[in-house]
Amino acid sequence: MKRLFFVLTMAALLPFPSVCVNAVGGVVPLEVGYADPTYGQTNPNKGPVLVPEVSLKDHTLTFDATCLGCELRLLDENGVLAYSTTITSSTLVLPSYLSGDYEIQIICGIYCFYGDISL
Repeated sequence: MKRLFFVLTMAALLPFPSVCVNAVGGVVPLEVGYADPTYGQTNPNKGPVLVPEVSLKDHTLTFDATCLGCELRLLDENGVLAYSTTITSSTLVLPSYLSGDYEIQIICGIYCFYGDISL
């Protein structure tokens, strides 16, 4: 009976984390790919890749500590590089002239974390 109660309680709580994330607003869902699989890798790690947490509010991006020193790129709808910089702090204010839909790319070593944002 305790097990059934526990399972029902956990099932009832499943929708709440996503509601909380969306209520904060602006968490950017990222996927992972290879930027350059041969760069600096003589013995590749076969463990899972931890995807950094990035959020967007207005024109301000907030990063977790794993992004420091990585390259940020914004590609427009045609795949043309619209903005590029190195992430040097946990927050970055994007230029006000950027508006519309962009693909965000964070290049960290051999990995490229990417997703879509609207400014």
